[in-house]
Amino acid sequence: MNLKISGRHLEVTPALREYVITKLDKVLRHFDQVIDGNVVLSVDNQKEKDKRQKVEINLHLKGKDIFIESANGDLYAAIDLMVDRLDRQVVRHKGRIQEHQHAPIKHQELSVGEQPQQ
Repeated sequence: MNLKISGRHLEVTPALREYVITKLDKVLRHFDQVIDGNVVLSVDNQKEKDKRQKVEINLHLKGKDIFIESANGDLYAAIDLMVDRLDRQVVRHKGRIQEHQHAPIKHQELSVGEQPQQ
């Protein structure tokens, strides 16, 4: 998987990068068909006392793109919120994919008394 982590009005430190990667590894254990991902960490400085930390992720899965953003006063808390929401969506997507897979008609068993159709 290709993962790009960038910062907007923020320098992405190795500690932040490692934290995001370890959190995303926990999510990606559920679903291994991830093509690539783009994480943007940003800070909105509207007022000095009211800084808002925001995290956005765009994850490209096989068959679907997932975009999630979360905001909080603390960047680590925003990352945790984003990972929780991403985890729920990835598990739900995996469940939908698995529900649609049925046994092929050739391998389905006939019940007693049925004749094969020709």
